[in-house]
Amino acid sequence: VSWDNLRIPGVLQRLALAYLVVACLDLLVARRFSCVFCVLQDAWWSQGIDILLYWPAWVCVLLLESVWLFITFLLPVPDCPTGYLGPGGIGDMGLYPNCTGGAAGFIDRWLLGEKHIYQNPSSQGIYATHLPYDPEGILGSINSILIAFLGLQAGKIILHHRDLHQGVISRFLIWGFLLGIISAVLTNCSTNQGLIPINKNLWSLSYVTTLACFAYVLLALIYYTVDVKKWWSGRPFLYPGLNSILVYVGHEVFKHYFPFRWQMRNSQSHTEHLTQNLVATSCWVFISYVLYRKKFS
Repeated sequence: VSWDNLRIPGVLQRLALAYLVVACLDLLVARRFSCVFCVLQDAWWSQGIDILLYWPAWVCVLLLESVWLFITFLLPVPDCPTGYLGPGGIGDMGLYPNCTGGAAGFIDRWLLGEKHIYQNPSSQGIYATHLPYDPEGILGSINSILIAFLGLQAGKIILHHRDLHQGVISRFLIWGFLLGIISAVLTNCSTNQGLIPINKNLWSLSYVTTLACFAYVLLALIYYTVDVKKWWSGRPFLYPGLNSILVYVGHEVFKHYFPFRWQMRNSQSHTEHLTQNLVATSCWVFISYVLYRKKFS
C-alpha cells in the first residue's frame, strides 16, 4: 500500500467519527442542561424526558442533517443536474455519465482526491461507471451520525423508563412507526422513486430512517423476549457483540483463508455459498465465545 493511493474513508473510520460526534454531543452539550430537567421530573412533560433532557443535542443533529440536505440538493456539481442522486454511467439512459454519487461523490473527489477513495464501487459493474466513488465518504458520514444518535436515543429510553417495561416497548414502537412514516413520505413507498430514494451507497436520509425504523421494531421484540419474558438470554449473539470490532477486523484480515473460505466446486451454487458463510460465521461465533470465557472484551 502506497501513500499515493491510500484510501482515507472506510467503515471503521466512519464508525469512529459517528461515535466521537455522538459521544461529544452527549457529554459536552446535553448533560450541561440535565440538572434543570431532573429537578422537574414530576411535570406533565416528564413522559418525554428522554428527549427534552437532550434537546441541545437534538438541535445539533438536526442542524447537521440540514447541512446534508442543503449540500445534497443545492450544491452545483459540474456537468450534473443539481440534486442528482443516481449512479452515473449508463444509468438514467446515459445522460449523466460523470455524475456518480452526485454531490457526495463530487465532494469526496474534490477534497480527498480520486486516488484516496474507493476505486471499485458496486455501480461500476452494474452501470459501467468509470469514476471512483466511496460509500463511506464525507457527506454520508453525516447520516451515519444521525443513525448513531437514534441508537443513543434507544439507550436513553431504557435508561429513563427502565422501571416500566410497557413504557420502553411503546416508545420503541412509536419511534419505529414515526421513522417508518418519514421513510414512506421520502420514498413515496417505492424502491427507487420519491423525494429521496433508499440508497445504501449514498447513505441517503430515507435509508437511515428505514433502517432505524426496522431497528426500533426489532429492538422492541428483543426487549420483550429477553428483558420482559426472559424467554431467551441473547446467546449466541451476545458473544460476538462483546467483541464486535475484533470480529470485524479478524474477518477482514482472514476472509480469504481456510476455514473461512475454500475453493468451491461450483461458484454458482447457492448451497455452497451458504455453507461457506455459515461455517465462517460459526467459526467467528466460536472464537468470540472463547474470548468471552477468557473475559476478553
